[in-house]
Amino acid sequence: MNLDLNGKKVLVRVDFNVPLDKDYNITDDTRIRAALPTIQHIISNGGAAILMSHLGRPSKKLKEDGSIDVERFTLKHVVDHLSKLLGVYVKFCEETVGDKAAELAASLKPTEVLILENTRFNKGEKKGEEAFAKQLAELADYYVNDAFGSAHRAHASTTTVAQFFKDEEKAFGFLMENEIKNANKVLNNPERPLTAIIGGAKVSDKILLLERLIEFVDNLLIGGGMAYTFLKAQGGQIGNSLVEEDKQELALKLIQKAKDKGVNIYLPEDSVVADAFSNEAQIKVVDSNAIEDGWMGLDIGEKARAAFSEVVKQSKSILWNGPMGVFEMSNFANGTNTIANVVAEATQEQGAFSLIGGGDSVAAINKAGLAEKVSYVSTGGGAMLEFLEGKELPGIAAIKG
Repeated sequence: MNLDLNGKKVLVRVDFNVPLDKDYNITDDTRIRAALPTIQHIISNGGAAILMSHLGRPSKKLKEDGSIDVERFTLKHVVDHLSKLLGVYVKFCEETVGDKAAELAASLKPTEVLILENTRFNKGEKKGEEAFAKQLAELADYYVNDAFGSAHRAHASTTTVAQFFKDEEKAFGFLMENEIKNANKVLNNPERPLTAIIGGAKVSDKILLLERLIEFVDNLLIGGGMAYTFLKAQGGQIGNSLVEEDKQELALKLIQKAKDKGVNIYLPEDSVVADAFSNEAQIKVVDSNAIEDGWMGLDIGEKARAAFSEVVKQSKSILWNGPMGVFEMSNFANGTNTIANVVAEATQEQGAFSLIGGGDSVAAINKAGLAEKVSYVSTGGGAMLEFLEGKELPGIAAIKG
């Protein structure tokens, strides 16, 4: 962030879209903590920080009268917690743009911090509206985007606003820089062997990612619900396991493409199966290609865990995106926990570079208490996915120009 901050006001797009309980207490402050280095850098160098973010999806959860539920989605919920983390009093503006916002921004002194109200309370945000973006831009001298989790959205506060600042007046925050740098370690000249571990429920969610990965990985480990579409496509009997019937042909094409490229694809040899989608269901371990009717695969089995672990241990670069099973239920969490542990082990003991690519994988690595033992944990689920797929993210393009 190469900006002369002294005496300047800096408009910072952060990602404070944090989970709240029914009493509006923050249950996971990872995203807030991730933004601290950028905010601290601004105020310690004599700048004033004007923070903006979205919180939740207010337009999808309207009150009965059709109005926005301000109490539920107000960014006021994060003010006290941010004040404690920063060790400074954080001001709050009850509007995002308007007379009050302009007045508070104008009166802000160096080293002070102001949070504007939820950007999504304004209809112009999701539309990427220029008039709304211009009002935001008028509040500050510089624009810094530190919201990687929203970089794939072409919204007013993540993208459009940047056009109202000259190239030398806008920059990435430290979190954005880190996300891009670490993703590029996997995408550009990674140390080999490079192994991608891809899980989750559906092939359709990860088609572009799988197609892209096959272009440059050495090993591709496929777990989670999506594995059963591949297994059935090859003639396996998968019982009542999750399957996307219309994606079987695609699965076979991906397997063939991997063969042509010399990429090793690993599917789970065995599965933990259950007679119902419940932690209390009857369970047993069977061959993944021989699951009886009435039973469904909900986790990878012991043989699969051992085979996957062996590949990971031999790897020098590792990307993990998606769980190996229904890890929210303790009886089906062993596969995901095994991957979390072996990725951490490869990082700590073999010096591998490991990137945990957003979403459920982040929840799993945090749950296992291993976030500090891997190289990098991404804060951006959908954004990291799109970045790895090779898409140009609007929030990044807007700063690069």
